[in-house]
Amino acid sequence: MRPSGRQIDEMRPISIETGVTRHAEGSCLIRCGDTHVLCTATIDDRVPPFLKNSGLGWVTAEYGMLPRATNTRMRREAKNGQSGRTQEIQRLIGRSLRAGVDRVALGERQIVVDCDVIQADGGTRCASITGGWVALKLAVQKLMKAGDVVSDPLVDPVAAVSCGVYAGQSVLDLDYPEDSEAGVDGNFVMSGSKLIEIQMSAEGSTFSRDQMNAMMELADKGIAELSAAQLAAVNA
Repeated sequence: MRPSGRQIDEMRPISIETGVTRHAEGSCLIRCGDTHVLCTATIDDRVPPFLKNSGLGWVTAEYGMLPRATNTRMRREAKNGQSGRTQEIQRLIGRSLRAGVDRVALGERQIVVDCDVIQADGGTRCASITGGWVALKLAVQKLMKAGDVVSDPLVDPVAAVSCGVYAGQSVLDLDYPEDSEAGVDGNFVMSGSKLIEIQMSAEGSTFSRDQMNAMMELADKGIAELSAAQLAAVNA
């Protein structure tokens, strides 16, 4: 039995509220159970120097957790410098979102996606990628409406979900009580049925190929549900 009482293939409740900030070109608040992340997308007509005059666009991301996103207060990283974990996660978010972008169609501009964790209960990087795509899509819709971009550079949603082995069973969408005790912890980033990145490690025990295949099947189911929620949010 999972601590939450969910079935092994059951996601936490998902909601995506768009237009939650006034100034960002794209924004949403994504809630995956008790994990809540504010995602905003900012359009910059300049690209990093290494892409100047290349005709290619760029998407990058920044990630952070508010001091009371967890059960104890964390020190602000802006004051004390980013941890290795934060740097690793924001690079993952950026890589994941860029994988779903036609950078020629985007044109020579940069979109920065900021993901700020308001409340954490496991899966913050997955929620950030999923919500980050929604904010990115909304920003691109503004570019297209203004005629600055002719063809949509975002073809399919990019989403992410965690899977792991908890109490000997492969389970979908780990919350913190499961994540903290999981024998195997993995994150699956996908665009439809296509894989973008898998992060997986044995936390307390090794795992079999059958367990790996079971987690892959669970991830397929979870990504399908997340993609449906993303499309509903951007088409509302």
